[in-house]
Amino acid sequence: MKRFLTLALILTLFLVSSFSFSTSPSYAYSQSDLEKLLETNICIKCDLSHANLERADLKYAYLNGANLSGANLKYADLSGANLKYANLEDTNLEDTNLEGADLEGANLKDADLLGANLEDANLERADLKGAYIRSANIEDAHTLDANLTNTQL
Repeated sequence: MKRFLTLALILTLFLVSSFSFSTSPSYAYSQSDLEKLLETNICIKCDLSHANLERADLKYAYLNGANLSGANLKYADLSGANLKYANLEDTNLEDTNLEGADLEGANLKDADLLGANLEDANLERADLKGAYIRSANIEDAHTLDANLTNTQL
């Protein structure tokens, strides 16, 4: 009987821990993707979600289709970067330089772009729903078919 109760307790603990690990959200970026980006300035369709890239020099980086959701890119330089179809949802882009960046089709839902430089950036078909763009430079930005619903300008 004792052995049965011990096995039952172990099984219960295993099931509870498995359930809690599988239901908790994953906030980890891929360390290998981060290293690849910092070494080569190229990271296509990579996972950089929740990465801390504050003040990173990513001029002309190639991040087509990358997942940068929840990342911290405050004060980063992404001028001329290719961010086509990148996921930047809920990303901190405060005071980030995105001059001339290609953000076509990018997901910028709820992104913080306070004071960001978007001069001459391509935002065609980008989703900026709920984004915070106050004090941002949007001079000559291309916004054809961009979703600006509930955007705070």
